Amino acid sequence: MHSTTLEVFAELDGIGSASGLFLHEDLLYIIGDNSGYLNEYNIKTRKLRKIKILFDRSLNQLENIPKSLKPDFEILCHKDNKLYILGSGSTPKRNLMIEFDLKTQNFVQKDLTSTYARIKAVTKVDDQNFNLEGAIFTGTEWLLFNRGNGTDTKNGIFKTHGADLAKIQQAHFNYFKLPNINHVESSFTDAALVKNEIFFIATAEDTKSTYADGEILGSFIGCINLQSLKLTFSNKISGKHKFEGITLFSQTEHNTTFLLCEDRDTEELKTVIYKLAINFR
Repeated sequence: MHSTTLEVFAELDGIGSASGLFLHEDLLYIIGDNSGYLNEYNIKTRKLRKIKILFDRSLNQLENIPKSLKPDFEILCHKDNKLYILGSGSTPKRNLMIEFDLKTQNFVQKDLTSTYARIKAVTKVDDQNFNLEGAIFTGTEWLLFNRGNGTDTKNGIFKTHGADLAKIQQAHFNYFKLPNINHVESSFTDAALVKNEIFFIATAEDTKSTYADGEILGSFIGCINLQSLKLTFSNKISGKHKFEGITLFSQTEHNTTFLLCEDRDTEELKTVIYKLAINFR
């Protein structure tokens, strides 16, 4: 049996529509799906720094970018002192990837349009059902978590081989059926690798569109074995929150604690970071 405890960790001004986060020492990096900034929040000093990562001259603003134009940065993952920020791929405007070096503070932009097109063609997941919300990079392969909130509920993991995601040629799709609330199946919203276990969050949202929002019915935390890609457990953690980002905070023999961020689908530049503790006794 697993018990969970959810509480508020921090309330931040200046960040809206938080969709991904990663904790590196005392620095919490946060992205928003409608923003052109990477946010760096020091959890000790409580200071916020904004790092510009989008340089699109056609945009009049880099906060609260209109829905039809936003990059939809839904993914923030980490490997070897680099952050990888990915667009969801749910529209042609959402195919950008940013590689950010934590040491040098330099970044590289890559266009994933051809990669996403190849993945969709090989796995036969069409445009109406392709919506990436999480990623794990092991150094040799990518696991891309598709949110099954499209017409065909294609909830699952794309597994690809190779380090450079922009040059990926092949992919395999692992379908997942996750818990439901009121007959609405939950779907992946993010994932984090802890040793050989994938901890994921999923939300049940009453919609059949990768573009339009729906009523939030609740969220789950769960675990998948990295080698077998088999579900080992899932627990409901909320009946009202739409959690979209997860990062490891601490771990002991019997307890694993994560930080979560929530996308409230508003233009308000405020976000709440939550702390979720899982007890394995």
